[in-house]
Amino acid sequence: MAEDAPPEPQGRRPAETGGWPPDAHARQGDERVAEPAAEGVGHLESRVVHDGRVVHLSVDRVRYPDGSTGELEMMRHSGAAAVLPLLDDAAAEDPTILLIRQYRYAAGGYLLEVPAGRPDPGEAWEACARRELEEETGMVPGRLEYLTSILTTPGFTDERIRLYLATDLTQGATTLDTDEFVEPVALPLSTALEKVRDGEIADAKTICTLLYAAGFLLG
Repeated sequence: MAEDAPPEPQGRRPAETGGWPPDAHARQGDERVAEPAAEGVGHLESRVVHDGRVVHLSVDRVRYPDGSTGELEMMRHSGAAAVLPLLDDAAAEDPTILLIRQYRYAAGGYLLEVPAGRPDPGEAWEACARRELEEETGMVPGRLEYLTSILTTPGFTDERIRLYLATDLTQGATTLDTDEFVEPVALPLSTALEKVRDGEIADAKTICTLLYAAGFLLG
């Protein structure tokens, strides 16, 4: 794994790891994701509402920075890894990338996205990224570069997605879950960026990955 890659995840499901730690909203995998607040600020107690396959829902009693207390609805999530596959050389003027067209019930239809998914229990983030890329596109990366990570919606969830760039791809085999309906879509990076500008790509992790790669690494 690259030196700047983040540490391994806590696991895929809360139930598989004996529940979430009280301060899971501030960290994932012992990796601090926000500037620490003053001592005594933060979690006081939790009331579990739902412990599901994907998310853990609770109502948390918290102490705010001014010393007052209140309740916040909280959704805890294992986190995920997302990958931008590059079909051309990274030095190409307008490299071809590989996205997926995926049915999303919550969005009411199909979205263009980078391949992504949650880790299996004990699985390292880089291994998760490699596995998800092959499962969803059938491509195996010869090189995987960690880019950055994003907090998806910190107003109510600790979900964090690690972003990667995949190069030197070779053909593998797809292995889709029964609830995944996916087809690969190859397109120039410039076309993907136009789709971001025009609102045709609306998935947040995909927008972040494309803009990061285009702004700091490609072209």
